[in-house]
Amino acid sequence: MEIDVNIPFLSARELTAAYAAGDLTPSHVVKCLIERIELLNPKINAIVALDTDVMREEASRSTDRWTASAPLSNFDGVPFIVKDAINVRGLPTSWGSRAFADYHPEADELPVARLRAAGGVVVGKANVPEFTLRGFTHNDLHGVTRNPWDVRLTPGGSSGGAVAAVAAGFAPLALGTDAGGSIRRPAGFTGLVGFKPSAGRVPRLDTLPAIVAEYEVIGPIARTVEDAVLCLEIIAEPDSRDRQSINFPYPVVSGPLGTVRDGLRILLIEEFRGLPVDHEVAASVREAAGRLERLGHRIEVAEAPFDTRAFGKSFGAISKAGLARVFQDRPWKGLVTPEFAEAIKAGETVTGVEYATALEVLREAREEIASVFGRYDLLMTPSSGTLPWPAGERDHKSINGQPVEGGEHSVFTGFANVTGCPAISIPGPATENGFPIGFQLVAPFAADGLLLHLARQFEANFPWPTDSGFGESARP
Repeated sequence: MEIDVNIPFLSARELTAAYAAGDLTPSHVVKCLIERIELLNPKINAIVALDTDVMREEASRSTDRWTASAPLSNFDGVPFIVKDAINVRGLPTSWGSRAFADYHPEADELPVARLRAAGGVVVGKANVPEFTLRGFTHNDLHGVTRNPWDVRLTPGGSSGGAVAAVAAGFAPLALGTDAGGSIRRPAGFTGLVGFKPSAGRVPRLDTLPAIVAEYEVIGPIARTVEDAVLCLEIIAEPDSRDRQSINFPYPVVSGPLGTVRDGLRILLIEEFRGLPVDHEVAASVREAAGRLERLGHRIEVAEAPFDTRAFGKSFGAISKAGLARVFQDRPWKGLVTPEFAEAIKAGETVTGVEYATALEVLREAREEIASVFGRYDLLMTPSSGTLPWPAGERDHKSINGQPVEGGEHSVFTGFANVTGCPAISIPGPATENGFPIGFQLVAPFAADGLLLHLARQFEANFPWPTDSGFGESARP
């Protein structure tokens, strides 16, 4: 089977430019991607549901529109992946659990519907850990997902299938969800751009039950900042049915992408609470900070001016109660793994006072972060405290040879969800052997455009590889 060398790693912008010029058609692109998925997905297990007939039909209609010089938008004919925690009409939403194995939603969730209305082509659903509540991608229903940069390793989670699919060349971008870093950490493990919008920026309708209230958001995963913005501008239009969304200016980004004032004040937080950070990760983030200084910005290095421990416990109470609510009228015994059976039982005992107290702790955290942004324009951290660990394992066992408890690598991301702030992971300097490392930038609430402008400025001056090299043996 021959697969076009270039098509799987063209950006969305490059694809639509080729459609407009008559150099490519959506039908030909989708044919190449289907062949690539069929050949290479068994090696990484990123895609867990797809309908190739529907893909071909949608691509054919898009081809007709481009031939008639009447595309629906500048997204028409762009293939995209959807995380298996977001509803897509015609495909199952299993949520990584046997409890939802037979669930087929009747409607697209609003962001999917908007991309389809713009002419986008749904490629398929991407694997997740059960209920998207873990930082690796492995479940009893669909199995283990692997990292295209090294199939021995995990892509992280919970958007592990989505990042693996984009990094493998199955589509130029994906829709993911992020409740505590589920877009950003996996993006950092796979050399991609992962953007978590401000809470409420992307309206949500026709969705799965919320486990962690408004702290989970939908955002784009892409190879380039420009593609992330292209996707975001479609899905982030306010909708009066989701009242949070109407408080935001639109479009998200104003002016030429990458335009940002000099001298932004950036606080670099290299570690939280003394937890270890992998030596290569730390070195990469420091070098990325040096690059930002060379672009004219001001970096200050200091300890985190807030403590994540209190709201971490509160977040746990909310998620357990949310999970119990999901199964209030749905059978779960024998259908969920033991750890989530225990979480459901624990959630059933959370009192109203405990829940209200947890919300109050998180409200205080938002105030604390707002005061920090009175002194700095942006915060900078590693996207994760470690490099990927072996696929199939729940977590890393040690960092720099020091034994650690599970999940300690993830402390850098959750505070942005708790506070509702926008955050982005972009590739920084790679390891000595070329493996990607991401760093995170966090902006004040609603300052999504500032992040995207700065990320594009960094990308333009320090470009990163957009081809993982996965599937080299499949190339002509």
